[in-house]
Amino acid sequence: MCYTYIMAKAELFQKDIPKKERVFYYESETDDPIKTDEQEKKIEVGLPEGYEFIPKHWWTRVYSAVLFRIFWIFGQWYERHYWQAKFYGREKLKEARGKGYVIYANHTNPFHDVFGPALAADRRIFTIISPVNLKIPGIGKFLPYIGGLPLGKTAEEKKAFNAAVDKRLAQKKVLVVYPEAHVWPYYTGIRKFPAGDKSFKYAERNGLPVYTMTTTYHRRKDKKKGDLPRMEVYVDGPFWPDKGLSSEENRAMLARKAYDSMVKYSQKNTYEYFEYIKKTEEKPKKQ
Repeated sequence: MCYTYIMAKAELFQKDIPKKERVFYYESETDDPIKTDEQEKKIEVGLPEGYEFIPKHWWTRVYSAVLFRIFWIFGQWYERHYWQAKFYGREKLKEARGKGYVIYANHTNPFHDVFGPALAADRRIFTIISPVNLKIPGIGKFLPYIGGLPLGKTAEEKKAFNAAVDKRLAQKKVLVVYPEAHVWPYYTGIRKFPAGDKSFKYAERNGLPVYTMTTTYHRRKDKKKGDLPRMEVYVDGPFWPDKGLSSEENRAMLARKAYDSMVKYSQKNTYEYFEYIKKTEEKPKKQ
């Protein structure tokens, strides 16, 4: 996947990593435990010229639909068997029947975070991603076809991006947002949202509900995957914009409710596979 792993031997699928090597010392919650080569080299990545956020040709739309179906089928196996994932609270999505909605999720596994929301949701998803993800060898070029919506850089791109988001929600699809922004593998807490309540404008301006998807980690009963954790995923909501509030007040309210919901469900974590220690809080070495 062309990732540079800062944590020693922190490959997401490696079994039996010594516990002393499963530690990440960080200075800020915006630190990146894993980076693409472009991020490591601090190379600014933009969108290809003339990028289409919504395909214009019918055959591209058909190709996208077929590819997403294949992606969803594989995701069923991957989530249920590899991670032994169990999903709870999906019945709450019935309250948004006939409307689009936005899912906000904790960002703790770059692979599960691609497939998990597709299984948690009850219809097709579109996920906000960074343009750098389009550079990932092998799968990067396919991400737009399975629902990746890369953030624009220029004013024109941002306008087109926002129009695409609004159109997908008007089509009663699901928008997926990772408000923590940075992937912290197997992290069991909830980090503050670096952009604050800005990403909650999508639900607010369209008058649509917000849901949360919180992934938690637990020990496996079997040891076929070593001590890699299994997952439990909790869907919560809906949280609706209040017509009596201003746009700014609604965004703040929705962000607060989403954050509190994710914190509540993060308490269900029972297994800390990687340990995250702030450098100022580094544990003293034993004499």
